[in-house]
Amino acid sequence: MILLLVFAFLSGLVTILAPCIWPLLPIILSSSLGSRGHAKPLGITLGIMLSFGIFTLFIATLVRLLHFDPNILRLIAVIVIGFLGLTMLVPGFGAVTEVFVSRISGMFGTTNQRSGFFGGFITGLSLGIVWAPCAGPILAAIAALAATGKVNGSVVLITVAYVLGTGIPLFIFAYAGQTLFTKSRFISRYTGRIQQLFGVIMILTAILIYTNYDTVLQAKLLNTFPAFSQALNGFESNKDVTQQLNALKGNSNKTPQVAVSNDLFNSDTPAPEFVGINKWLNSDPLTISKLKGKVVLVDFWTYTCINCIRTLPHVTAWYDKYKDSGFVVVSVHTPEFAFEHDTSNVLQAIKQYNIHYPVAQDNDYATWNAYQNQYWPAEYLIDAKGNIRRTHFGEGEYDQTEQAIQELLKEAGQNVSGQTINMPDQTPHGNLSPETYLGTARMQYLFPNGSTTNGTQNFKLEENPSPNSFSFGGTWTISDEDAVTGNGATLVYNFTANKVFLVMKPPANGAGTVKVFLDGKLVDSANAGADVQNSIVTVDQDRLYNLIDLKGTGGSHILKLEFQTPGTQCFAFTFG
Repeated sequence: MILLLVFAFLSGLVTILAPCIWPLLPIILSSSLGSRGHAKPLGITLGIMLSFGIFTLFIATLVRLLHFDPNILRLIAVIVIGFLGLTMLVPGFGAVTEVFVSRISGMFGTTNQRSGFFGGFITGLSLGIVWAPCAGPILAAIAALAATGKVNGSVVLITVAYVLGTGIPLFIFAYAGQTLFTKSRFISRYTGRIQQLFGVIMILTAILIYTNYDTVLQAKLLNTFPAFSQALNGFESNKDVTQQLNALKGNSNKTPQVAVSNDLFNSDTPAPEFVGINKWLNSDPLTISKLKGKVVLVDFWTYTCINCIRTLPHVTAWYDKYKDSGFVVVSVHTPEFAFEHDTSNVLQAIKQYNIHYPVAQDNDYATWNAYQNQYWPAEYLIDAKGNIRRTHFGEGEYDQTEQAIQELLKEAGQNVSGQTINMPDQTPHGNLSPETYLGTARMQYLFPNGSTTNGTQNFKLEENPSPNSFSFGGTWTISDEDAVTGNGATLVYNFTANKVFLVMKPPANGAGTVKVFLDGKLVDSANAGADVQNSIVTVDQDRLYNLIDLKGTGGSHILKLEFQTPGTQCFAFTFG
């Protein structure tokens, strides 16, 4: 924990050098003009730190609780920044405003010096809302945990360390700039004109933010100066920091494809009940208490998860083999994306994967939370007394799971063979690119700055991003959960794997098409995935699409996707 705090502070400290903060610096400098002392620079700095910290940690929770559009806060910030620019551009208007602010400050017993702090603080609050820093692994982890409502004391402390690191150089910059303008005799002659110039800059900045072109400008700066982001990511990606980030996120140090499991253990802890189930498929409603006397496998899955898909043949085979011996599988379908809530989509997946055991739609995560589950897939093996006796997260260890099923059936008085099903284990091994989300709530691998902000943006494509990262090109509309294609939308991913999968949803007005390239050439029969025909993927359902299949050769390659149809929704890459 101490190590993460230190690295978070250092990451914030060096953010002043990042291209993504440069558009803010003229506003910070201009806001310090017309005052003396440290009050106004301090107000600006504390305002940025406070609003950025709160917005990062709690905006997702506030949106869920209050059901408001977070873009309203961005609009308010735009109005404040534009208003402050206008007060600098028009001296008379600025004088009236200063009198008004001073009177308000006086109501609270403050002095004119404190009114400088107050005005700076309001400016800083606005800037903290609209500022999107170049997120390294630490800040990306904080954003992902905040977006999924997993903010705890450790996450808050790490965020505080980051904003403290950011605030120190910002205050020095603001105070030094103010001192330069007030003490330089040459510059002081033109203070009025300089204030008006900065007023224009602030108004233009407000317009850029309102039109979302500020994010385009940030992307261009980062593409022009990519070295900083690469250095920051490398600085934060050392082994010790990565391990502590995994622990913070509740992940194991192993890759997602490798199981985290226990042997069969004695337990008198009863399995939680199935609660909050929206709909039961293939079965009437079930309860753990009614299933006592049977051995139960509770399998958490979602139909676009490639890791889940690779486990399904084993689970269905176990059910077929042992169902007449008192074995039951209860499949809890907990959706990862919004479209996976749709019962018709789940029914289609049930048919596609030949699932004929009970499926519970856990759309509200009620049963997921009752089991304190964190993984897709996750298996909880329950004995005839209703107690959890084995857990397994991820793929693999199929023989061990089946042997545990046999042992629990024997405990229940069933006569079963000790022979296990002979089925190949498709769990991938070796270095693989990580699961990669294209929505901002969990985006971590966008080149070169890790993430971006929501809204419609024009991106400049990077044809050769760094390993295990991707680049957008053309027009995309980014949201918390997905990225929607616009005109000329392209995407490049520098991946390491044998197979590449992408979760997509078709446009509202029909099917979408995607042209697929590998290492600069259209894919062919030697490397095309199962869903690619003549180098084209037809996106006609909400599901996982297999784009690349290198037939076991694997390695590192450059994938390029050219989206022929605007409106195609893209959610997440997975690799095998």
